[in-house]
Amino acid sequence: MATAIDFYFDFISPYSYLAHTQLPKIAAKHGYGIAYHPVDLTAIKLLGGNTGPASRDQPLKIKYAYADFARWAKRYGVPMKRVGGYDPKCRLTRGAFLALDRGKAGEYVTATWKRIWGEGGSLADEALHRAVAREMGWNEDEFVAFLDSPAADARFKAETDTAHARGVFGVPTMMLDEELWWGNDRLDFVDEYMAAHAAQPA
Repeated sequence: MATAIDFYFDFISPYSYLAHTQLPKIAAKHGYGIAYHPVDLTAIKLLGGNTGPASRDQPLKIKYAYADFARWAKRYGVPMKRVGGYDPKCRLTRGAFLALDRGKAGEYVTATWKRIWGEGGSLADEALHRAVAREMGWNEDEFVAFLDSPAADARFKAETDTAHARGVFGVPTMMLDEELWWGNDRLDFVDEYMAAHAAQPA
């Protein structure tokens, strides 16, 4: 039986941020860890046949979405601000591979999302990238170089392709024992499943 839930995310996704403010607590309550899987949201949508425009390119949908983000943030008691800018290269999401290598994925994900959706930073801002590296205690230049490295490119594509093969078509996606839940609004189902299949009941 799995002892960690697979969590597929991209930092561009506000609902992934919201889900992650709760998922570690839910997982820990039932004795589970979290296996982090950084993926390219744009690519995973296209691989799944979703060729429509992003929500931010649909005025009515994005207006509703920001109201919805605020409702969820209020329910969870977490900060939520309009992101300051996007990054087509998903550099910070690629950076999660370095965190995984160093056994710091949870800390990295939390620190990065705090600066983006928690504080309204820009995903493309190198000053923000460097600030995250400093917070993690890493060499800034080494971290920034990794974000644009061929190794990060290859791992990002491989992780995205593997996620698609498992049935992932969007983020946040949570998977446990081949059960799949998509969306921040499915955490209740995740909680119920974990309660029924607790790794180490609290």
